[in-house]
Amino acid sequence: MGGDHAPAAIVEGVAQALDGSLPWIDRILLVGDESRLTAELARVGLAGDKRVELVHADQVVDMGDSPATAVRAKRRASINVAVDLVKEGRAEAVVSAGNTGAATAATVLKLRTLPGVDRPAIATLMPSPTGHFLILDVGSNVECKPLNLFQYAIMGEVYERVIRGKASPRIGIISVGEETGKGNDLTKETYKLLKNTPQLNFVGNIEGYDLFNGKVDVVLCDGFVGNVILKTCEGLAKAIGAILKENLKKTPVRMLGATLAKGAFNDLKKRCDYAESGGAPLLGVNGVCIIGHGSSSPWAVRNAIRVAGEFVHYQVNQHIADRIRELQPPGSDQSPA
Repeated sequence: MGGDHAPAAIVEGVAQALDGSLPWIDRILLVGDESRLTAELARVGLAGDKRVELVHADQVVDMGDSPATAVRAKRRASINVAVDLVKEGRAEAVVSAGNTGAATAATVLKLRTLPGVDRPAIATLMPSPTGHFLILDVGSNVECKPLNLFQYAIMGEVYERVIRGKASPRIGIISVGEETGKGNDLTKETYKLLKNTPQLNFVGNIEGYDLFNGKVDVVLCDGFVGNVILKTCEGLAKAIGAILKENLKKTPVRMLGATLAKGAFNDLKKRCDYAESGGAPLLGVNGVCIIGHGSSSPWAVRNAIRVAGEFVHYQVNQHIADRIRELQPPGSDQSPA
């Protein structure tokens, strides 16, 4: 029930996910207002489809609600019920386009974290001229310790290696300078931890302009910095698109050029479209949670479901737990948060 266009966009995304194009996805549980969901399923031709099960939830965490308070007060909220299904083993992953804080809080409170993981991180793929890079955290924890960023490096490395097939992902810390010793206490101490972990391909500090030049595959930062970067990039992309569109309409010659270059513009739009990556995984929790954009389209929902299937199929959580156990710094707490 979460998201700007729910439940219509969610149900349409489910229909696309069940069209046979996605491996590993054979059954989906839709959680929310049963009467509204039934009507939406009929609209998209999935009424009575055995691959879809409705689970009634009569409450919703609204976008303006305080996440932690709402998760505790609205026990029958759709996000709570959905996470309970994973906890009970009836589902293997939860996908939400609703309140990000509520999805994070419900997942962490109910499923806890993987053994050895202190805090989870929201990881987002972003485009670059050479492909994509992974940035984490983008909003789960606005205040972090060096151990958190160190563990983010491990989780990001596993994601890039297991899901994206990169043998030795390059890892960098976003800072105010490339030189050793630059940055605040968080980046400096994290630098030391990663420098002393040769099993990870740590390339050092990176600056903002390095994000899009293909220098690294995994970018580390706290959730405050990561969320600012994410939202700034989204706003910048929209602004550039609007400026470009305005200027291309100024003369007939430019309009002709735009028509001839339409294919290139469409390719660029697709490459930068968050809907293509679907959703951001909440890495480090003892379960699979994929967080979609609040304005997710049906195609974005479909791709978020695809990402959930990939995480389950490739056993990403087991890989993370194994890697955390292997590389955890001496003296750190090995118990779940």
